[in-house]
Amino acid sequence: MSNIVTESHGAVSVLRFARPEKKNALTAQMYEDLVAGLEAAGADESVRAVALLGTGGVFTAGNDLMDFVANPPAGPDSPVFRFLMAASRFAKPLVAGVDGPAVGLGTTVLLHCDFVIASDRARFVMPFVPLGIVPEFASSLLLPARSGWQRACEWLLLGDPFDAEAAYRGGLVNRVVAPDQVDATALEWAARVAERPPEAVRLSKALMKAPLQDAIDAALAREGEVFVERLRSEEAIAAMTAFLTRGRK
Repeated sequence: MSNIVTESHGAVSVLRFARPEKKNALTAQMYEDLVAGLEAAGADESVRAVALLGTGGVFTAGNDLMDFVANPPAGPDSPVFRFLMAASRFAKPLVAGVDGPAVGLGTTVLLHCDFVIASDRARFVMPFVPLGIVPEFASSLLLPARSGWQRACEWLLLGDPFDAEAAYRGGLVNRVVAPDQVDATALEWAARVAERPPEAVRLSKALMKAPLQDAIDAALAREGEVFVERLRSEEAIAAMTAFLTRGRK
């Protein structure tokens, strides 16, 4: 059974993180399934929007570090990098519904979503530097531009966690709702944009992204190169080993 569950809600396709026993932590296979889901939704004319949702009160705990250490990304053809490219270039509206923890990529993916609904118990953190690595998903470019330099430094360099209200103030979230309303509200927003003339939506999104797309692609490439190098560094190995050791206690 896949840990990425695909659901159909009329013109909205849902890609749901569904590995609740591991807080929806992402494996290489899950990235493969996410890419396949986005490609299928992009090619299906009946699909006009895609929603990313979590399971069990968790959006995603980010990368499964055990799987990540066993299957580190080695280049642009790695599953994780293929997902970064697919999501950053996805032509149709992308909506996220975030409840509970959104760790690492669980936060940076929101920079590539067009609408984000969060619960008032959502918690965001980008622990790249504490793990001895560097930001990904073009967050080194997009987060300072979106949220301001000082806030980006707080979230990326310190790796401090923050709540839904801070995410709203920082421009990462459109609406904050009760936990039991996250999925319904995200699907409502996805359905609303799906009702708009689809070609007008596609072209409008493309026009808004056009000035940034080359810069996003370049940031993905820069980050990816440094990220892979950092994974082999003594600093990152020590930080990840310490994290995994704490997790076993």
